[in-house]
Amino acid sequence: MAEAALLLSLPEAAAERDAREKLALWDGRADTTAPLTDRQTDSVLALKAAAEALPVPAELPIEDLCSLPSQSLPIAQTSVVPESTEDILLKGFTSLEMEEERIETAQQFFSWFAKLQTQMDQDEGTKYRQMRDYLSGFQEQCDAILNDVNSALQHLESLQKQYLFVSNKTGTLHEACEQLLKEQSELVDLAENIQQKLSYFNELETINTKLNSPTLSVNSEGFIPMLAKLDDCITYISSHPNFKDYPVYLLKFKQCLSKALHLMKTYTVNTLQNLTNQLLKRTLIEQIEQRSEKIPEYQQLLTDIHQCYLDQRELLLGPSITCTVTELTSQNNRDHCALIRSGCAFMVHVCQDEHQLYNEFFTKPTSKLDELLEKLCVSLYDVFRPLIIHVIHLETLSELCGILKNEVLEDHVQNNAEQLGAFAAGVKQMLEDVQERLVYRTHIYIQTDITGYKPAPGDLAYPDKLVMMEQIAQSLKDEQKKLSPSEASFSDVRLEEAEPPNSLTKSGSSESLNPRQQTTISPADLHGMWYPTVRRTLVCLSKLYRCIDRAVFQGLSQEALSACIQSLLGASESISKNKTQIDGQLFLIKHLLILREQIAPFHTEFTIKEISLDLKKTRDAAFKILNPMTVPRFFRLNSNNALIEFLLEGTPEIREHYLDSKKDVDRHLKSACEQFIQQQTRLFIEPLEEFLTKVSALKTMASQGGPKYTLSQQPWAQPAKVSDLVASAYKTIKAKLPLTLRSMSLYLSNKDTEFILFKPVRNNIQQVFQKFHVLLKEEFSPEDVQIIACPSMEQLNLLLSVSK
Repeated sequence: MAEAALLLSLPEAAAERDAREKLALWDGRADTTAPLTDRQTDSVLALKAAAEALPVPAELPIEDLCSLPSQSLPIAQTSVVPESTEDILLKGFTSLEMEEERIETAQQFFSWFAKLQTQMDQDEGTKYRQMRDYLSGFQEQCDAILNDVNSALQHLESLQKQYLFVSNKTGTLHEACEQLLKEQSELVDLAENIQQKLSYFNELETINTKLNSPTLSVNSEGFIPMLAKLDDCITYISSHPNFKDYPVYLLKFKQCLSKALHLMKTYTVNTLQNLTNQLLKRTLIEQIEQRSEKIPEYQQLLTDIHQCYLDQRELLLGPSITCTVTELTSQNNRDHCALIRSGCAFMVHVCQDEHQLYNEFFTKPTSKLDELLEKLCVSLYDVFRPLIIHVIHLETLSELCGILKNEVLEDHVQNNAEQLGAFAAGVKQMLEDVQERLVYRTHIYIQTDITGYKPAPGDLAYPDKLVMMEQIAQSLKDEQKKLSPSEASFSDVRLEEAEPPNSLTKSGSSESLNPRQQTTISPADLHGMWYPTVRRTLVCLSKLYRCIDRAVFQGLSQEALSACIQSLLGASESISKNKTQIDGQLFLIKHLLILREQIAPFHTEFTIKEISLDLKKTRDAAFKILNPMTVPRFFRLNSNNALIEFLLEGTPEIREHYLDSKKDVDRHLKSACEQFIQQQTRLFIEPLEEFLTKVSALKTMASQGGPKYTLSQQPWAQPAKVSDLVASAYKTIKAKLPLTLRSMSLYLSNKDTEFILFKPVRNNIQQVFQKFHVLLKEEFSPEDVQIIACPSMEQLNLLLSVSK
């Protein structure tokens, strides 16, 4: 039995080995299309092992399974293999033992073996026959399927042929339809073209009917369109002489045109003749005007005639003026000044023409004519006002004011006030609107560009920018000396062009306004070197001066100058912090001089009156009535009643204050000059002044009963120390005086101004030294005076003479 079990295990090992070999052959092919990975191989083997454990179906005998090849069996049945010779022999031996038959002779063995061999042959043949029958059944099924496939292919081939036939027929039909549609479109276009051309010929009958109608009038609504259609027909037929019946139709249309022209001529001639006859009968209007002074009914009739005439003129002029103003607006939509000039010129001609036409009919004037003209002028105002409220530039607004005020009102209206009275009212209204807008924009400009100006670093670069400009001017002079006379004259012209214009005088000088008389132009006098707020203030005032009323100009000038002064004070402080104190002071003095001199040509008072309430009495009366001592007085009926006193004594007072911006400029200029003089005086002789102050205090104490003193014996007044003090002061003057004079020359650029400004400083220095000399003679011995070695007044004057 152990041998039998070993024999049974051999086929299983062989089957597994066979499977592995087949898998190896599958993966070993060079042209494999789906090689198995290791994981897939392990999966196949796992499936095979699992399939071997499945039970064999009961309805399928073992012999049948064994007779089938392993390739035709499902995976689940591949575990059943055919019996081997050893199995058969073992089964035979087993059957012999069960039948209890023993083989004792060779003949029995051979008989048994023959019988067994015959059975084996039968069994083996049965398996093959069953397999053959089984395969035959599959073959029959495959033949039936093949027949069905061939039949289906035949049907598909027939359907394909029919499809191709139908497709060709459909394509041909589609092409035919497209061709027909194309021909239809061409025929429709041709018909429309023919109809369009025939429309001009067909209009002949319609035009003839209208011209022959007895009710046709030149003033009817259909006459002008009919006339336009007739012109189009004649133009079209004349341009196509190749058409059939061209001469006939052209002749007929010409006849229609002759009829239309005859109608228009007749109507026009009759109208003109009627108007002429009516104009020749002016005697009727004259009679009405003569009688209107005596009889009120004639006056009413004349008024009605005037109103009828003006109504008709308004009906004719209104659309024309509106159209013209609209056209002028579109032509000058970006140039407001050109619009005002052209619009005003147009309205001037309209007013003058209407007055002349009115005088042709009437001899007595009427105020209603001016009312009509004012109404017509409103069209220009209605167009111009929306444009005014959007203008933000002061230059444009001031120019508009100049046009309306000078060119229109003064040049045109004043020379013909009678005919242009109505137009003047509209112009004045426009001028008031422009002035109002100008004042408003000026307030904003002062707040943003003057009061709110934030200086750039270059605006405060003093004195660097003056030194740089001076060097440039000097280099131009040096080049001018090297040029020929003709080139030098051309260079002079260039320098003159760089000078300030005549309207702005040279600052800090009393010379003529003509800049060409100046031998040199200082950089500080060039407009480009002025502080921006000064330049903006003066430009703003120059544009306002001739555009607005004097009272309004005074208020704006006060506001602008005050803002400018405050900006200069702030800039002066910044320059003093960044550079030196003298630079800030001279910067302020220079620009205040510019302001004072540039506002001088404005022949107006820079004074405005401000009204305020003084509530001091009200406050005192209120405190008085709240005093506890006055409570019983509330109930008195005499004049000491507290409430009556409050009403009488607590009335606020109205106070008037006069602000003069010109005096404000002078006040700040005076203050700046005094600060400069004091600062320079302290710079040169402050130690000497302190010494003299101490001496004066010592003398005062002695005169008031204090101890007597000897000045030379004082520790701080010993000759050696006084000598050092005097020498230090003299050295300071000698070293710093040229720098001060250089700064004054750089900023002020005028010898007279420099002399006037430095003269008090020089006088203070001289007075202090003179006092010092007197003190030396009174308090020191000749030997001490020699030790002190104070400079003489001649030496001091010689040192200070460089400032003259």
